[in-house]
Amino acid sequence: MSCDVLLAEDGSLMFRKALIRTLQARPEERAILFESFAEQIQKNAVYEDVHKSWTYHLHTGTDGSRIFRGGIGFSLVIDPQGRLWRAATHEDFETTYTITPTSCEIDTMRPLYATMREYVLGYYES
Repeated sequence: MSCDVLLAEDGSLMFRKALIRTLQARPEERAILFESFAEQIQKNAVYEDVHKSWTYHLHTGTDGSRIFRGGIGFSLVIDPQGRLWRAATHEDFETTYTITPTSCEIDTMRPLYATMREYVLGYYES
């Protein structure tokens, strides 16, 4: 796996480049590589609208997947085989919560791949 860096630019373009580079990597390297890209995007992306940004929370799915839960209702999932999926944060997971008198936190997330859309390199290369 190479040490890959995204240049600071529009967040949407950085995300697209991160997807392409991640899909070009070996499946067993993808989760770690995308996590590095996600950190770079979150810290360095430039947006025309100063109120717009991209943030994520990282979770491990019940199947060992890595879930990058975005702040705008969508998540990116990298399954244990290294495939990438676009998921609706609420609809595409069976989620359990830990509820206390002062908080409600995600406890587990089980991806429902049948309802997700898989990211494939051929789509981005055309």
